[in-house]
Amino acid sequence: MKSKTNRKIGVSILCGLICLSTLCSFYTLTKKASGTKEGDETPKIVNIVNFIRLLEPRDPNITEDVLYQTVVKQVEIMKKYNLGGTFLLQYDALIDKRYQKLLAGLPKSSFEIGAWWEIPQPLVEKAGLKWRGRYPWDWRANIGFSTGYTPKEREKLIDVYMKDFKKVFGYYPKSVASWFIDAYSLNYMYEKYHIVASANCKDQYGTDGYTLWGGYWNQAYYPSKINSYMPAQHAENQIPVPIFRMLGSDPIRQYDNGLGTTRQGVVTLEPVYKFGGGDSTWVNWFFKAFTDNSALGFNYTQAGQENSFTWDAMAKGMEIQMPLIAKLRDEHKIRVETLEASGLWFKKNYQVTPATSFTVDKDLEGSDLKTVWFNSRFYRINMLWENGSLRIRDLHLFDENFPSVYESKVATSNECTFFTLPIVDGYIWSKPDQIAGMRIKAIVNGKEVLLTGHDPKFTNTAKGTLHVSWPLSTVEGSLEIDLTEKLVTISLASKSPCDWFFDLNAAANAQLPFKKINQTHVDCRFENTNYKLKAIKGAFSSPGNGTILRLKPGMNKIILNLADVTRT
Repeated sequence: MKSKTNRKIGVSILCGLICLSTLCSFYTLTKKASGTKEGDETPKIVNIVNFIRLLEPRDPNITEDVLYQTVVKQVEIMKKYNLGGTFLLQYDALIDKRYQKLLAGLPKSSFEIGAWWEIPQPLVEKAGLKWRGRYPWDWRANIGFSTGYTPKEREKLIDVYMKDFKKVFGYYPKSVASWFIDAYSLNYMYEKYHIVASANCKDQYGTDGYTLWGGYWNQAYYPSKINSYMPAQHAENQIPVPIFRMLGSDPIRQYDNGLGTTRQGVVTLEPVYKFGGGDSTWVNWFFKAFTDNSALGFNYTQAGQENSFTWDAMAKGMEIQMPLIAKLRDEHKIRVETLEASGLWFKKNYQVTPATSFTVDKDLEGSDLKTVWFNSRFYRINMLWENGSLRIRDLHLFDENFPSVYESKVATSNECTFFTLPIVDGYIWSKPDQIAGMRIKAIVNGKEVLLTGHDPKFTNTAKGTLHVSWPLSTVEGSLEIDLTEKLVTISLASKSPCDWFFDLNAAANAQLPFKKINQTHVDCRFENTNYKLKAIKGAFSSPGNGTILRLKPGMNKIILNLADVTRT
């Protein structure tokens, strides 16, 4: 009896060890499959998101079958490299049997089916509304997007879509994305249908008639309840659905593209663009910067493409990107997951919008450009180094009380605009021969000169803090910059005293927000909203002679408080 009992105990222990070993192996394989590094505090997340329209009225050669076969090819190449992702269905594609069958057959463990929130004719008419479009799908902002409908009409459209989606797939979608979705619709989808993630277009000016400018650059944010483009500062005033920024903007070139014109060009990860996502040199550079450079919080990009561009146009870019993404995943440098998974992860880790950054310390071959984008729930800032000099290219403040007109009114124009509160705008305030921005200068040998230096270094010094150290060559020492959730702190580390300052310049006739420049703060007004830029240390002045605003340090230090816009 004793020997049998011992054998049983031994077998039980052995089985337990085998089970434990199996679980450990499964855990390890799961981590490998997702590309996650255990203990990685700054994950690099990639969503492959393809969104689907039934028809393309702008080109008779792009038939419904061409669009369907494009999605078939997207599925094939993702399966080939064992890559999961998200497919988002516009309503007209949702009710098409071919897409239903194709997407319902995808493994639920790695693929997500969600909603693409553009509004086509079948959805409008099923909701009992009148279609005003030129075609069954019309991309104009007042027709093809929720902004073109009253809040009550938006509810009807959402209810119809959700009911029919559930009828097809058996559940409500967890991710709903579009070039832009108003806050009323997002909040309704969250409260009634419990969506967990959304996405909107990258920052752009005038492209396709849609302007989203000055917002949380890249990564993701919780929007204000009264403005889907504006990050909220407090949990009680936010919609608890993270909005991820789409398309993978070139962090150096996208911002200035088309400068001096009314519409930007596009330099993104989208595989259809010859310079951008369809160019192997650019794609490899982008992902190297994405994975290897310092990032605060997490880094994010969206790959994939809408089927409207067709497979012929995107095939080269997809064939460049998919194997590279799979390789980086296998090397544990990136995490490839669905939009829903990213939304759930974001909500688990962040109660409010976090501070994040995207840095580039090495540009494409032949260029010396370097940049840092920093975002928090209070502001965004961009710095660009070119020819050894520094320009603060962009600085916008965020205010959850700044309303979007589309929350209470219907868009009547075929264009849509979303803005935040500008302090520095290197795009809108520039002309090709007059580039706006804040530049650092000093008095050297009695003359005002532009400070120059060597390569900046980016480090994460604490949670939510990015440190930039820029060794100088014009004077001895280095410029030290700390970017935190609420403050920008700048000092010049030098053994010798130096009279240094920042000057803001803009093109002639630029529409600037500055109403009164005081020593400790600047009074601003934009879109009928008053706000302030405050200096805890340092002093503002307006010296003239082409300089709009000068910011001098106090006790060799500048500290800007960007968390208190003090609307009046």
